[in-house]
Amino acid sequence: MSFVTIFYGISFYVATLILFIGLAYRVYEYATIPAPLKIPTPPAPKTKKGVAVRLIREVVFFESLFAATKWTWLFGWLFHFALLLAAFRHLRYFTDPVWFWVSWEVVQAAGHYAGYVMVFGLLGLLGRRIFVDRVRYISNPSDYLMLLLIILIALSGLAMKWVHTDIYAVKQFFIGLMYFQWAELPSDFVLLLHLTLVLVLMIIFPYSKLLHAPGLFFSPTRNQTDTARDSRHIADWAKKMETRE
Repeated sequence: MSFVTIFYGISFYVATLILFIGLAYRVYEYATIPAPLKIPTPPAPKTKKGVAVRLIREVVFFESLFAATKWTWLFGWLFHFALLLAAFRHLRYFTDPVWFWVSWEVVQAAGHYAGYVMVFGLLGLLGRRIFVDRVRYISNPSDYLMLLLIILIALSGLAMKWVHTDIYAVKQFFIGLMYFQWAELPSDFVLLLHLTLVLVLMIIFPYSKLLHAPGLFFSPTRNQTDTARDSRHIADWAKKMETRE
């Protein structure tokens, strides 16, 4: 078995552990941070069902971002929707047999062209950080690096459409990792570049601003009911203090 196969096999195991353990820890942190005040952004629903509907609208349509800035919403929504389509296309590398709907030509074609849309959306978000004064002022180097990293992942993935890569061998490699029956990984430069960038993203994801993905569900401005005038809101830590007294 080649050094490339061993190196990337071990790297993906390590990166997967870091990703899931890091995400689990962050979600635990979000879930245990107290919310002492009622601070839902108005207009806010008064029922839990309404809160659930609001969160769905936020996840699917980026409702608050649309209300804030239309250009950022456009680039952000295009990027995330294209990322979803590309993820559907990539499922064929991790399923055996491939799920019937993943093998549909329309799903595979949409996933491919979504890569170009993804790059367009990311370039728009990068341009926003460069050319909009107020956004550039609050941007850190990590903000630019994260965008550049994802852009390079998308571009290297698109490049494999035009550079020969043994896709079947790539699938066998990942299926082998899942079942602990390793198979050889092709040593094509573009493929290894793409996988290396993906590994970097997996490792830094739990510690980056990309955590807005799970963090949205724990945001008090979105997940609280607007019942401050109807009943007294007491945080869990405050309830424990009252019990002790």
